[in-house]
Amino acid sequence: MKLTIALFGITREIVGSPQLELTVPAGQSVQELLAELHQSFPALGQLRSLAVAVNNEYAQPGTQLQERDEIALIPPVSGG
Repeated sequence: MKLTIALFGITREIVGSPQLELTVPAGQSVQELLAELHQSFPALGQLRSLAVAVNNEYAQPGTQLQERDEIALIPPVSGG
């Protein structure tokens, strides 16, 4: 299945694009997606945290992805 992933902040800088399109096996989980992304972009694995949102809600590692899901990588946010 094809996934389109929106990238924000440092994730956009690491990947070099505001979005990423991947072809993955049907039924892939958020955890499996992150493992694949860490392999393709090792700098993502060095972030102290990286959240995944699916359809505008934070997703758990076991969440199964569907082809039409809206997926976003949300990097750590700092502020003051």
